[in-house]
Amino acid sequence: MNEKVALASCNGMSPNGLVSRVAVGDAKKEDENIISICMGSTSADIKGENNAMLKKYPIISINGCNGECVNKILENRNIKVKKSINVGKVLENYEVRAKDPFRLDVESEECVKIIKNKILSEVDEIID
Repeated sequence: MNEKVALASCNGMSPNGLVSRVAVGDAKKEDENIISICMGSTSADIKGENNAMLKKYPIISINGCNGECVNKILENRNIKVKKSINVGKVLENYEVRAKDPFRLDVESEECVKIIKNKILSEVDEIID
């Protein structure tokens, strides 16, 4: 059993990147077993000073697009991802879409709820 799960959110400038970031924030508020990883800091950490922290807990990556940059950044640091969520692929099963990379409208908020629930489900699987 794991005590915490780390979420690594997309920091991209796409509508699904925004959905990813907000969903991670909302999931973190709901579950005290969740911590979040700053991907900007992870990318900028040339000396690998954060690697020990990044290896401490299982990581769920939440990618905004098919480029899956979160996975690539972590893989480049030899950090294993336990699970990966692709926001676009998850939302293909629903009739809502985010359209703005800077603001959430009603439809985008629904996308956030869907992704947050997916995250919480994946966290529960890891914690149990």
